Amino acid sequence: MIIVRRAELTDATAIGAVHVAAWRSAYPGILPDDYLARLSPTRMALHYRAAIASGATVMVAASKGGGPRIVGFTTAGPPRTRGLGDAEIETLYVLDDWRDRGVGRAMMRASATQLLARGCASLFVWVLRDNPSRWFYRHLGGRPAAEGQTRVAGVTLPQVAYRWEPIERLIAAEAEG
Repeated sequence: MIIVRRAELTDATAIGAVHVAAWRSAYPGILPDDYLARLSPTRMALHYRAAIASGATVMVAASKGGGPRIVGFTTAGPPRTRGLGDAEIETLYVLDDWRDRGVGRAMMRASATQLLARGCASLFVWVLRDNPSRWFYRHLGGRPAAEGQTRVAGVTLPQVAYRWEPIERLIAAEAEG
């Protein structure tokens, strides 16, 4: 059983570990291997601890079987790119063993609900164009809204923004396929 809830400061270590595991799983061949090998769960945990402490929208998916365990998370906040929406889902990461079980959908919907409560009418997410999971956002009703580039580990990577307007489209979405 999965419970989606707001992250607490004590979740930061587990969130950092999920971030590193998800990147190492999703980005081989996209990001340099040495960069992926050097990712630090401890450094990531410090970043997420600060985000949680600042009041950012950080949601976690916790497995209840065998004791609580963080298996995924999202972060959301003000848009980093103007003109695409009132808010941005900045990250969505799920451990491999928990993919294709509705965890990502539940966290996206929970984040959208939190953002709607803050007065946001639309939101978007940037996804690396070569991310093998980018289909997920289309299945949740996200519409391609922009293309751009981002720089990670000294590599310039193409990305696509998916948008939901109104935000209720994401809250009501059921992933297809």
